[in-house]
Amino acid sequence: MSHRNEVAPVNVAVVLDGSATLPAYATEQAAGADVCACLDMPVTIPPGGRALIPTGIRMALPAGYEAQIRPRSGLAARHGITCLNTPGTIDADYRGEIKVILANFGDAPFTVEHGDRIAQMVIAPVVQARFSPCKDLPPSERGEGGFGSTGI
Repeated sequence: MSHRNEVAPVNVAVVLDGSATLPAYATEQAAGADVCACLDMPVTIPPGGRALIPTGIRMALPAGYEAQIRPRSGLAARHGITCLNTPGTIDADYRGEIKVILANFGDAPFTVEHGDRIAQMVIAPVVQARFSPCKDLPPSERGEGGFGSTGI
């Protein structure tokens, strides 16, 4: 018996530029597909630095979906590498190359090579809100309590 999610997969048309790599799920139950760097030459990110890394991927998401670009936990744990603007949102009507902003919070320079897995991409449904102006909001238990107001 398969444990795979019984929801039908979403078809996403992908164009690979040059020697780009198709996003791929590392395991059967993975939520995020690995996204790889598509580089002509290595990029070194100094401690405290950041770099915009191309992936060579362009795609057409179906209407009603987005792609979220998220960090890879192994890069964060081992090297202090994460994605800025996380999760990065790719809208269904965007057709340009996907690029990932990597930041180095580690102690040493980090070099990204062509084909390195640099991020993961999660495809998710989108719900758009209808914003309705009003004069007052209904009360709630929390009220206007903000940062840290509900405990540690």
